[in-house]
Amino acid sequence: MPSLTARRAFARAILAPHTRRPIYTSSSSSSPITSVLIANRGEIALRVGRTAAALGVRCTTIYTDPDAQSQHALSSPFSVNLGEPSAYLDGERIISVAKAQGCQALHPGYGFLSENSAFAKRCVEEGLVFIGPPWKAIEAMGNKSRSKDIMIEAGVPCIPGYHGANQDPNYLLEEAKKIGFPVLVKAVRGGGGKGMRVVQTEQDFLDKLESAKSEGRNSFGDDEMLVEKYITTPRHIEVQVFADKYGNAVALGERDCSLQRRHQKILEEAPAPNLENHIRQDLWEKARAAALAVAYEGAGTVEFIFDNDTKEFFFMEMNTRLQVEHPVTEAVTGEDLVSWQFKVAAGEPLPLDQETIAQRINERGWALEARIYAENPRQDFMPDSGKLIHLQTPHPSDSVRIDAGFIAGDTVSSAYDGMIAKLIVNGPTREIAIRKLYSALQDYEVVGINTNIEFLKRVCQSPAFIKGDVETGYINKHHEELFSEIPVEAEAYAQAALSLLLNDASTQNGSLFDRGPHGQEVGFLSMNERLFHFQKMTTGAEPSIITVAVQQTGQKKFSISITGAGIDQNYDDVLCESASNSVTTYFPHTRISTTIIPSANGDELTLFQRGTQTQLRIATPAWFEKALGIKEITNSVLAPMPCKVLRNEVREGDEVEKDQALVVIESMKMETVIRSPHKGVVSRLVHKEGDICKAGTVLVLFEEQPDE
Repeated sequence: MPSLTARRAFARAILAPHTRRPIYTSSSSSSPITSVLIANRGEIALRVGRTAAALGVRCTTIYTDPDAQSQHALSSPFSVNLGEPSAYLDGERIISVAKAQGCQALHPGYGFLSENSAFAKRCVEEGLVFIGPPWKAIEAMGNKSRSKDIMIEAGVPCIPGYHGANQDPNYLLEEAKKIGFPVLVKAVRGGGGKGMRVVQTEQDFLDKLESAKSEGRNSFGDDEMLVEKYITTPRHIEVQVFADKYGNAVALGERDCSLQRRHQKILEEAPAPNLENHIRQDLWEKARAAALAVAYEGAGTVEFIFDNDTKEFFFMEMNTRLQVEHPVTEAVTGEDLVSWQFKVAAGEPLPLDQETIAQRINERGWALEARIYAENPRQDFMPDSGKLIHLQTPHPSDSVRIDAGFIAGDTVSSAYDGMIAKLIVNGPTREIAIRKLYSALQDYEVVGINTNIEFLKRVCQSPAFIKGDVETGYINKHHEELFSEIPVEAEAYAQAALSLLLNDASTQNGSLFDRGPHGQEVGFLSMNERLFHFQKMTTGAEPSIITVAVQQTGQKKFSISITGAGIDQNYDDVLCESASNSVTTYFPHTRISTTIIPSANGDELTLFQRGTQTQLRIATPAWFEKALGIKEITNSVLAPMPCKVLRNEVREGDEVEKDQALVVIESMKMETVIRSPHKGVVSRLVHKEGDICKAGTVLVLFEEQPDE
């Protein structure tokens, strides 16, 4: 692991060296900005810092105890520890730090306090330039009920629904019946997919409502809800707007953000595919009208629901901040939107007019952004956390950009959102951009936590996505295609076995023998033959064991036999060379180089081979388990990640069915329902509401079932 000095040097290198100078402006009413506090963390803190450094603005960063070794904390010599994990939400503390550090301005990034009107107001009251819209605009658009009233008055179409003050659950149910199911219940101060549930039937309404209210309270401190008609084949199309202090407002094009899970975006692109030009222009105009209706200033995004069936669009909400996906707009306009934020906050007029922006977008092709998340798509995108023991990224270029907040050795904390990085590519056409995204994803290597990288590769190869036939329900609609099992190639098992064999040889004075059950000399095999047993790591049925026999036949030469589960492959006298974490083998039909990273405990291997990741478990042979008396434990349910217990859904003594909800946990600000793996009787609920649990902690114990 790199030393603290080396890690700090790397983080600071992300911010280009600069000399301090103000942002000089051409307007007589402008005020040059010379210093800023970045009130955020991770990749967006680094992203804002890069532009600030390029403009000669001194940056102060803040961090919490879990982020003490993070890249954004190390990126500036002016960095202040706020302490507890929730301190990014302590507005008064952050303002006091900004003043104590002599900061002239404050950039909120996205999330946390970026859309908190009271915080923006306090910044202004304390003499800080808030690099964002006026607090009154944040307040007007932050309440989804009030914002829809403003939009209707401004002539912007809105989805039919109830946005009133009566929050009695039964009253909301009656309103839902009037609207007609399916409906969407949504926290009025929500965002990022939190506090939102789709309700398909009347019977599910009250349970889904309570779940959304709970998430709203935990995420935003507010459980007021609205109810809207749910469009069954919607697209999520949003327009990037910018406005200045002089009444100018422009649209910097639209983005399609329809690829989502849990109502959160995972892949965005600009322009939106398969969108008729007159609709595109209408979207831009309505977005500009929305900004002007609230005397907007700075960067904002007007989000619309687009009905694929009727080709109608409806206002959904306005995000009064910079969006996570702003880089795709930067790619198709050639502009630095963070620089625009600084300039507008300093009192400058908008750098470009609408006609120039439209021309730029027309000339600059297509851009896509993939969010790299710490999560397991095969477990309903369950968040993950842990140490990045291996990280290799694509090579940045003029058409490949990476906005990241982590490097190898960093820890992705369960206290915050699990986004590791954003991968942005651009190309002259959408087809080329998709191919470039797929190629860049193939170059990504992450070990230590689960990620969505393999899933994103599947999306890039999905025929409907390639055609631009997207909607927010895309993942469910194409679930079988996106999650089908791909068999592991025989060569991958061979490479795994060779890696273990050569690693043993290098660590045991050249000996090719081991004394454990994995790779042990067994039975009447020749003296230098080794057996290895592997299982593909999967969330489905118990995978078959694949056995690999390796026999050394000469210097760096081996004969290999792979058998099991439909595989019966032999390779004779293949040449194999090894380097740090990699094996290159010259099979009769091809040469294959594989990066192989063992887990911390050594019982799992992650392979990266020809752009594909494969995870294998080193299987314990059945005879060895029997000898040790190992018995499968099925009478407990464990926490899949570090989490907080929100509530238990069952009681001790309850008889439960397979897949019945047992416990609701929270991790990375998202609620996850833990369900029963089988039918049984609850013996003990180990934790109560509010308990903090480590990954692997027992949550529920079942009564033991008698052996059959």
